[in-house]
Amino acid sequence: MALRTAGSVLVVFLWSVAVVLGQGVWSVTYTKNSICALKGSTVDLSCSYTYPRGHKVTTTTWYNWKMGVWYTYDIQDKNEGRMEYRGNKENDCTLTITDLKWSDAAAYYFMFSTKSSSWIPRNDYVTLIVTELQVEVTDTSNRKTLSCSTTCTLTDNPTYIWYKNGHKVKEDTSSLDSDSFSDADSYSCAVKGREDLLSPAVCQKCWSVTYTHQSICALKGSSVDISCSYTYPSYHEIKQAFWFTKWSGMEAEDLSSVPGYEGHIEYLGDKESDCTLRITDLRLSDSAGFRFRFITSGGSEFNGSPVSLTVTDVVLEMDPTSVSEGERVTLRCRTKCTLDPITAYSWYKNGQSLPNSNTSSPVYILFSVSSEDTGRYSCSVEGHEDLPSDEETLTVTYGPRNTSVSVSPSGEIVEGSSVTLTCSSDANPPVDKYTWYKKNVTSPKASGQSYSITNIISEDRGEYYCEAQNGRGSNNSTALMIIVAGKQTSVVTAAVGIIVVVLVLILCLSGLMLFRRYTGGSDATTDTQSVRPDCNSDTYTGLNMRTMSPDYDTLASVHPDPNSDANSDMYTPLNMKTRSPEYDTLANVRGPSH
Repeated sequence: MALRTAGSVLVVFLWSVAVVLGQGVWSVTYTKNSICALKGSTVDLSCSYTYPRGHKVTTTTWYNWKMGVWYTYDIQDKNEGRMEYRGNKENDCTLTITDLKWSDAAAYYFMFSTKSSSWIPRNDYVTLIVTELQVEVTDTSNRKTLSCSTTCTLTDNPTYIWYKNGHKVKEDTSSLDSDSFSDADSYSCAVKGREDLLSPAVCQKCWSVTYTHQSICALKGSSVDISCSYTYPSYHEIKQAFWFTKWSGMEAEDLSSVPGYEGHIEYLGDKESDCTLRITDLRLSDSAGFRFRFITSGGSEFNGSPVSLTVTDVVLEMDPTSVSEGERVTLRCRTKCTLDPITAYSWYKNGQSLPNSNTSSPVYILFSVSSEDTGRYSCSVEGHEDLPSDEETLTVTYGPRNTSVSVSPSGEIVEGSSVTLTCSSDANPPVDKYTWYKKNVTSPKASGQSYSITNIISEDRGEYYCEAQNGRGSNNSTALMIIVAGKQTSVVTAAVGIIVVVLVLILCLSGLMLFRRYTGGSDATTDTQSVRPDCNSDTYTGLNMRTMSPDYDTLASVHPDPNSDANSDMYTPLNMKTRSPEYDTLANVRGPSH
């Protein structure tokens, strides 16, 4: 009673809000206020809505109401893709529900919002009732009446199809009268157009085929067992038992002889009661209605109703696939049909499991992405981790960063040389514009990823940096100091001079050695001048003791006038025996006085 009271108060409140907002202009109209539909079928909740001119609809949402409780979540996001909004944001609000389940039975209502107002329903909703077919047998005056019944009256007032021992015998209303029903015959019924939703068979000495699941959803690449059992009169003997999906002429086509099924299906049953079929490495093309058929020794035959097999793959939906850093990305793991049971989903990036990614929800959200989130994503369902979805690639865009400058050639930069500066930066999309600047100079120096300075002069010294830009922003590098040194020529000149002096010294020593050989040598005490009576005045080289370098001069420079004191301590003679300078007193250089 308290629950009803609360519901009544809510209805009155919502009605009041609607009146204030729209004054009768706002409305939602349902084609049918009550719908009865078969479990496993598809149903449209036809709907239209109106609102005052000048308004623009921004959101449209369906909700449902069960046992007096308003569910405030969007049912379109809670039903594994079985609910599809087929309306628009103008006047149509039709909702389609496929593969109806018992849990879909509820009161459904539609709500929409404009930029300034919202339509909130009062007592306007559509009630959906889910039912299934049952065959009921009624005996009256030795006659039997078969009725194809449901717990509610099917909305579309359908035509019924009746089956006897698996064969179609009549299209009629929901009742079938006959005085010739056999206890050994089985009867079932279906709605025309949905023959795959057959009722359970009814019989006395039943010829029957029973499936554990009338509808099966399985993953592409997996294996599935269609569990099945069958009965027949005890005095019959099974001669042939097989599965088929379609007829060839007037005969059912045994799947074991159909091209493409060899090694793909395996009959696990027997010729007594088990008729289980196994299908391995499922393909999307295996989606079909599978039926079991058996033939007895007396020529009797029986076909089971179809088992609906739907093969699905796991699909990852990414919204959006390209974002800027800081934005949100939603990943959704979907299948064409409802796998039963699914208790968890797993998520992967570049083939590696994401941390804390085993969730019971088919939705995974990256709330604030960064460049590290760029990669290939996929998902799988529990128990089938080896059958993940195809990968979807997430691209994260960002402005330039880590911008730096390198110089070539490296090392000291001297006047007259050339250098090339190269700018590099991390960015997505890649940098499309580089600009070069010299610190404290307003105008840019150049553009392009590389900047070359040729024939450098001292005025080129200073700090240089680059600016990298793309569609997401810009970033400056740190400044690079270029120091320009003067031309270094003195060291080279000195090195060349030393080499020339050494070569001349070697030549002079070689000449002295030859002269010694031709004169037959001399005593170590012999006067230096007497040993070299015919030597030209420019044959000898003295060492300048101040500069420690050879002086090219006459012998007068080596043996100066003994009466002269000029440069008396500057030279050292060459010892003609050892062919090396003697560092001795000045008397040795001058020789004995006459």
